[in-house]
Amino acid sequence: MISAEAALETLFALAPLLPVEEVPIEEAGGRVLGRDMAALRTQPPFAASAMDGYAVHRADALPGAVLRVVGESAAGAGYGKPIAPGETVRIFTGAPVPEGAQRVVIQENTTRSGKHVTLTALGDSANIRPAGGDFREGDTLHAPCRLGPAEVALLAAMNHARLPVHRRPEVAVIATGNELVPPGGIPGPDQIIASNGYGLKVLAERAGARVRLLPIAHDTDPALRAAFTQAEGADMIVTIGGASVGEHDIVGQVAGALGLELAFHKVAMRPGKPVMAGRLAGALLLGLPGNPVSALVCAHLFMEPALWAMQGLPGPIPRQSVPLAAPLPANGSRTHYMRARSTPQGVIPFDSQDSSLLTVLSRADVLIERPPDDPPRRIGTAVTCLPLR
Repeated sequence: MISAEAALETLFALAPLLPVEEVPIEEAGGRVLGRDMAALRTQPPFAASAMDGYAVHRADALPGAVLRVVGESAAGAGYGKPIAPGETVRIFTGAPVPEGAQRVVIQENTTRSGKHVTLTALGDSANIRPAGGDFREGDTLHAPCRLGPAEVALLAAMNHARLPVHRRPEVAVIATGNELVPPGGIPGPDQIIASNGYGLKVLAERAGARVRLLPIAHDTDPALRAAFTQAEGADMIVTIGGASVGEHDIVGQVAGALGLELAFHKVAMRPGKPVMAGRLAGALLLGLPGNPVSALVCAHLFMEPALWAMQGLPGPIPRQSVPLAAPLPANGSRTHYMRARSTPQGVIPFDSQDSSLLTVLSRADVLIERPPDDPPRRIGTAVTCLPLR
């Protein structure tokens, strides 16, 4: 049995860095940038007005000045000529500031009469965005980074139509157990509805993966062999259940017969002791417990960071120190990941930490990470927390 930290480091070593491919920028959202990208142009490429108003020469920037309007500068259609003292140009937001102008007086601070405008006030700002005020040609967005709305917009402004991104990990999820029936099915008297795989699919997709949710595999050698065959081609195979030590827990046995190179089996943690990992037919195999909360907590701790690593992103999940808003008893010999909720006063662990209670997990927004043999903790004591949302 190994520690949770050692298990995660082992998974990072097993997780291959996936190759980089180019995709159209409109398909790059949520992907991980695979190479540094330098701007192909300067933004803005010219000094631009930040407001609607009048562009004026520095010598004319005085309340009461009366200036002759000699033209107009609009977005996409600049004035194109310099202005001299005594002249002004009607200008609109985003338009190029004509040469010779050092200030834009907003229209609310002017009075227009025919071809002349009077400056009634100046305001505190010059209202000009300098050329290159956002970025300059050659400025770089560094990889790796997850491409969210702001990053995609930035790369578009940098004039990139195609982006190099890591290939999405392919994940095959295999739920095992004679007792499982898919949602919408009619369970027998000794059966339950399968839930874990659907939650894992959401978590893996959130981490950037493509997910194949395979049919439920019964606890037999032929059924599990067939499931592993269906999982061929995946970068990661995630099994749910069948990884413990009962007579019907045969996932490890079947995977071993198919050539599993086992890296570890059992982690000193709660919930989720019977976690195993290794490599099978070129894929990273992660075997999760069957209890719903155990499966999802372990997937959050191990599967998600491993998928990040495949795309070049660093792990593990960031921790933060948060005060307790309720006392905690002493912890046992294994690291305990307690479901908890955040409040303005601090975090409050749920009274029941049973690994079958999805209702509790659905209301939790953090996990409190209790180290082995952690002593009792009073209200106000800082504890380590991992975000769930």
